[in-house]
Amino acid sequence: MKISGVINKITSYSLKELFTTFILLLFLVFANPLSAEEKSITLGAKAFTEGYILAEIAKQLLEKNGFKVRQKHGAGTNIVRKSLEYGEIDLYYEYTGTAYAVFYKQEDLSIMSDSNKLYRWIKEKDKEKNLVWLDPLKFNNSYILLMKRKKAEEMNITTISEMSTILKKDSKALSIGLNPEFKERPDGFKSLMKVYGFYIPYKNLKTMDKGITYLALTKDKIDVAMGYATDGRIRHYGLIALLDDKEFFPVYNPSPVIRKEVLDNYPEVEKFLKVLTEKLTLKDIKLLNYYVDIEHKDIVSVCRKWMKENGLL
Repeated sequence: MKISGVINKITSYSLKELFTTFILLLFLVFANPLSAEEKSITLGAKAFTEGYILAEIAKQLLEKNGFKVRQKHGAGTNIVRKSLEYGEIDLYYEYTGTAYAVFYKQEDLSIMSDSNKLYRWIKEKDKEKNLVWLDPLKFNNSYILLMKRKKAEEMNITTISEMSTILKKDSKALSIGLNPEFKERPDGFKSLMKVYGFYIPYKNLKTMDKGITYLALTKDKIDVAMGYATDGRIRHYGLIALLDDKEFFPVYNPSPVIRKEVLDNYPEVEKFLKVLTEKLTLKDIKLLNYYVDIEHKDIVSVCRKWMKENGLL
């Protein structure tokens, strides 16, 4: 065989090998595009309906934009916060008033009653922990005390001060239902009693799951119940919220809080979640809460339907 023929054969064989290897590499990359650089994030959620709804909407938004999303849900306030600080989760929705009163144990009324001041205070303070507060949602999901309308009218109660006046005269006049967390937290019931100057005996303080308080109130098992301003059950059951006339409760605007390291890696997350600030209204969240709590609809499908209606999917 001529030398030129040998060279041609080797060259031809080498090119075939190179071409085959190149095609194989392309197949491996595009068959599993995340294997090279996987965009992944772990979401947490506070253990109540609205917490799950916000986390689910965030999950669907991030998945739409190429993220692999893991979920770790169902924790109380302090646990989910520690999970974020220790890197067990990357992001969750927290409330400004909760961070101010519970995490930092502050009580400056001029700050806690002003949504903008409160947000800026928390955002700046959490920088020290390498936590970043993204744009907050516009609705305020404050704690509230609820009564049946008929009972409140009979007792001439429209404010927490009017309720406290009755309890100062007779500490056993009303029974109150609340969940364990609200009973103990700094912006919870024990502190509220101090601010409003009343006391209620232990046997008249009924501890129960936060979702049960509404049912217990409608069944006349209790006279007053803790609740949330955005809860769809308030209107459904015909309840009224007592005015917090001493402005004890802070403003509670929900905001996505993310570890700085994660945001540095994926700065686009801020843009993806910002749309909720513009889209998710007080009316919307009340309706979403209603669908889940009253109509017992699946959270995933409820969120997907709302997102499609608002052009987010």
